[in-house]
Amino acid sequence: MSVIFFVAYTAIFPPAEPENLAANKKVEQVKNVGSNQDASLQVSSNLEQTTGHSISEVEKYGSSDANTILTVTNKDFILKVDTLGRISSKELLQDKFKTKEDKHAQLIPSTGMKPLFIRFLDEILNNESTRVAYSASINNIALDGTPQKVTLTQKLSSLVVTKELTFYADGHYDAKISLSQDKRYFIYLGQRPKVNETEQMMTVTGAMVYTDDELVTIVEDGDAEGRKTFSGVELISAFDQYSATMMYGFPKEANIIIERDRDDNPVLYFDATQNMTFNGYVGQKEYKVLKNINPVLTNAIEYGWFTFASKPLFQLLSWLHGIFGNWGWSIIALTIMIRAVLYPLTYKGMMSMQRMKDISPKIKELQAKYKSDPQRMNAAVMDMYKKHNANPLGGCLPMILQIPVFFAIYRVLLNAVELQGAPWMLWVTDLSRMDDYYILPILMGASMFYQQRLTPNNFTDPMQEKVFKYLPVIFTFFFLTFPSGLVLYWFVNNLFSIGQQFIVNAQFKNAKDAEIALHEHAKKIEKKEKMEKKDD
Repeated sequence: MSVIFFVAYTAIFPPAEPENLAANKKVEQVKNVGSNQDASLQVSSNLEQTTGHSISEVEKYGSSDANTILTVTNKDFILKVDTLGRISSKELLQDKFKTKEDKHAQLIPSTGMKPLFIRFLDEILNNESTRVAYSASINNIALDGTPQKVTLTQKLSSLVVTKELTFYADGHYDAKISLSQDKRYFIYLGQRPKVNETEQMMTVTGAMVYTDDELVTIVEDGDAEGRKTFSGVELISAFDQYSATMMYGFPKEANIIIERDRDDNPVLYFDATQNMTFNGYVGQKEYKVLKNINPVLTNAIEYGWFTFASKPLFQLLSWLHGIFGNWGWSIIALTIMIRAVLYPLTYKGMMSMQRMKDISPKIKELQAKYKSDPQRMNAAVMDMYKKHNANPLGGCLPMILQIPVFFAIYRVLLNAVELQGAPWMLWVTDLSRMDDYYILPILMGASMFYQQRLTPNNFTDPMQEKVFKYLPVIFTFFFLTFPSGLVLYWFVNNLFSIGQQFIVNAQFKNAKDAEIALHEHAKKIEKKEKMEKKDD
């Protein structure tokens, strides 16, 4: 099952192809606008004509350094706004979100575009806006349970820009942007968070647009090409594995634009009006937090192709956490529940494999007997299958039907920020990180090896059989750097499979013994009848 899972996952569903296949949802992956240099040049030319600046110029303005004019603090974070009116820093203070260097997580990269950056279409006005500093009505805010408002003002030679920002303790904010006169301008979402990037494996990073017709568009880092405009947008997000920068609450007529930067990463911004209101959030993608702020924000939690199955599984995992109060035991309980539901399928597959193993010597005899007559050989083999109620595909099909479920739970455990800093027991203190002592991966490999010893196989190729024997070692090394929560899932899954294989083997042995006993009994009766006839 493990082999089928990883081969299929990496070959058929690589992590670079995320989609939301939820019920009643349509998903669109952004396609390349042009496939040659001329097309790219045309896109760049169109951008400059419609927005007034090339994206490289915007990057220069949007990522420049500036001093802090506002600091917002509470028990969970420190947020800063700079003299360009941008959110320049957000530091998470909870220990569970610390980086692998044991530092507080910083969600706003020091370089790159920052949230709330404004760019004007008028080049002269735009140049001035990057030199004139904003002033803040207050310079420090201590957040408790009450929202706090601040007004940022930028006085340009021909225009006054006002940003009224209201901050909330849960990490989101309300924004009202006003211009003293009508000028065309754009507001930027900012660059995605970049936290613990070296630890993020097989995960998607980039930008997402969610529209009111439940269409999800994802543009991954390195894949952005050309320019795409959306309307009727409910949510935009720039995200990594666990965190995101989001904006939402736009007027339906607002145009949201995805552009590319010099590294072909997506850049999100929107065409703003003279008086523009919307909401924003910079933080971790914790389901309960996002749902309490606004349910639409939960659409920023993407699990890839199997989102339609992953979201219900995460809900079930959260429910179990409410019972056990520990994410590790919740993962174990979820694994057992999933295996219990899938038991009929796996049982059928295991029994079919046992039958195939049982008749394998007879099949080989038939193949040797009719090797010069393939037609007769196939007919004889099919008769053998029919006689023993065996199906060569019977062991594979039930396993294949389970793959979507295993993909779904795999993505849940890989992307659930709730596992950050969550302990299980003893040496496992963070289920989102690798086991520093390698105990879980070794246990997983040992259980996989023992499971192999119990599972019947019918390899005809010696090389294939040799590779199969080394798979536990390969998978042990493969899982060494995986998050502990994911390794725990596979370990428990293997233990369940071992228990199930014991049951199947015992049942098959009992059935075989009963069949042999019945056959011996029939032979004795037959022998007795012959003796009686001989005596007569």
